[in-house]
Amino acid sequence: MTTGAPPKDLRDFYENPAVPVASGTPRSLRQARMLATALGAGAPSLILDIGCGDGTAAATAAPLLPGHRVIGVDWSQDALTRARPHLAYAIRGELTDGGLPFCTAAADAVLFSEVIEHLVDPDAALDELRRVLRPGGHLMLSTPNLAAWYNRALLLAGVQPVFSEVSLRAIHGRPGREVVGHLRLYTARALREFVTAAGFEVVRLEGAPFHGVPRPLRALDRLACARPALASILLLHARRA
Repeated sequence: MTTGAPPKDLRDFYENPAVPVASGTPRSLRQARMLATALGAGAPSLILDIGCGDGTAAATAAPLLPGHRVIGVDWSQDALTRARPHLAYAIRGELTDGGLPFCTAAADAVLFSEVIEHLVDPDAALDELRRVLRPGGHLMLSTPNLAAWYNRALLLAGVQPVFSEVSLRAIHGRPGREVVGHLRLYTARALREFVTAAGFEVVRLEGAPFHGVPRPLRALDRLACARPALASILLLHARRA
């Protein structure tokens, strides 16, 4: 889930095998269905899974994308080691410091799952994704929702929102146990505006559930997906303008 050369403390953090690099099957399946619908029954496409993590998201999507070529790309050597059993192609690449190892307009689609919230410079990252996508190419982006239904209640109670982090060493002031290195969070409105300003046309925005929601609340979390602005996870489909 890391693709831009971060500062040394973040590099050490992301190379730690204990840091989670997968985001959950339900989100991966929803995103894969959106991409399969977008690609339709056309010619085989080149799909780049940027920030592929351990490769399980691409492996989950593969049955829904038959005939298409998927290349996993990640900055972390540890993540790539775990990804290679799941992906036919998994290579090292960065969104900054020289860019991705692909020609301009080489890709038909980019999967960008749970990556943007980890980046120091998301503006440069979207510029690079736009470069490698062909005109009209598809960007399938997912990220946690700062304004998820439970985060709105937590803020009213003076509690740090879920997904937000104030330290790379421990959780402070919010529910949860895992530190995952989130640097930026988006609401549905902010994500739409940000992607549009980067030269993409937003086609669709959906919600997805979060695997970390306590079991008694999961039915409510699934219901919230009908209103993306309230959902746990934002799934955005955009096309390169």
